[in-house]
Amino acid sequence: MRRLRVISGTLKGRRLVSPSGWATRPTADRIKESVFNILAGDIADRQVLDLFAGTGALGIEALSRGAKTAVFIDQAKPALDALRRNIANLGLESRARIIRWDIRKNLNCLAAGFAFDLIFMDPPYGTGAVTPTLKALAACGVMASPARIVIEHSAGECVDPHMGALTLADQRRFGKTLVSFANPVL
Repeated sequence: MRRLRVISGTLKGRRLVSPSGWATRPTADRIKESVFNILAGDIADRQVLDLFAGTGALGIEALSRGAKTAVFIDQAKPALDALRRNIANLGLESRARIIRWDIRKNLNCLAAGFAFDLIFMDPPYGTGAVTPTLKALAACGVMASPARIVIEHSAGECVDPHMGALTLADQRRFGKTLVSFANPVL
């Protein structure tokens, strides 16, 4: 298993485990650090949703920096096993919920009436999952007002600047990775 770390906050320096192989592509520490520097003071007391969570590195980083709770969704068993280990090893069970779900179908696994202020999306590259997932997210009614959506995706996959109920606010390039920041239009 590859080892990652929590960059900052109450869990700074703590290690995260990752499944071996290439099925799970954890967010690189330099990208994670840049994303959280951009988010800066916009994390405390947030309700976080981590889609295509993998190891949970993004949601766990948010919890370490003061987010109230996090819901992690992924479908791959090796990723979920690593995520469960990370949550248990860091003592985050009371603030984290893990859901096994195929996000590409829909987001019906999310309870109506619950609102997330900070949403991370890191779908597998080259699958074309960004646009359908954003549409499902907008349709399921779980975004708070205001909310911030952070999408890590391949630089080769375009994100429409006006995605119906969402608008693209910013984009940052890190080699072959693009991080897009979107906001709901409510």
